Amino acid sequence: MKKPRRDPIREDRIENEAIVDAYGSEEKAMSWYYYLEGKLMFPFEARCIGSTATSPLRKGETVQVLHLAKEAACENDMLVQIRWQGRKTAVPLSQLAAINPDESTAEAIGDWHYWVAQGYLF
Repeated sequence: MKKPRRDPIREDRIENEAIVDAYGSEEKAMSWYYYLEGKLMFPFEARCIGSTATSPLRKGETVQVLHLAKEAACENDMLVQIRWQGRKTAVPLSQLAAINPDESTAEAIGDWHYWVAQGYLF
């Protein structure tokens, strides 16, 4: 993912809504988890925007996103549970772009993609 130009509005929202009062890696991961949980409207359709070594999805595939994966699975990355080829599996949210999302979902996914693309860590 190409590193985007710094976006002060997005940076401010992430700092003040997503990771507010989170200092260690565990706190940042859980802050992101609850931020996304509150803003993503499930279920929604998404398209894979890039393959990864840890996901079975190929670029261009369309999936139904059901919900966030369990908290314990999101300690190092934000994962979502999807329906894929007749079964459920978890994949990185950074791998997906929502298709026709509501405003809140679009903003939250955009915030997460921005965070990842900037190279920020928990």
